[in-house]
Amino acid sequence: MLLEGFSSLMGFVFLGLLLLGIYALVHAALQREDAFRAADKQTKPFWLLILGLTVAVQLVIPVLLLVLAGTIATIVYLVDVRPALHAVSGRGRGSGWSSSDGPYGPYNGNR
Repeated sequence: MLLEGFSSLMGFVFLGLLLLGIYALVHAALQREDAFRAADKQTKPFWLLILGLTVAVQLVIPVLLLVLAGTIATIVYLVDVRPALHAVSGRGRGSGWSSSDGPYGPYNGNR
């Protein structure tokens, strides 16, 4: 009985990782090729290949070790490449935001 519950829990984890991989793949596909070069990251075809293989492996051969490797690649894309692409393309925190900006504007320290 305990193994059945663990199996359904792992099914939800695999589904979440699959959705995360699909999100990263779609995001990479929608970015411009020159943004990858401007951000000094790997090329767009490289990331499309890696993320596409990740999604394909999770759909066809959901072996834990392969899913783990694909998840690491997906996390690297989302944590490292995606913010760099947003900064280069003028979106996100790199576009006019200061590190002292709060939710209602800049924090001036009562000056």
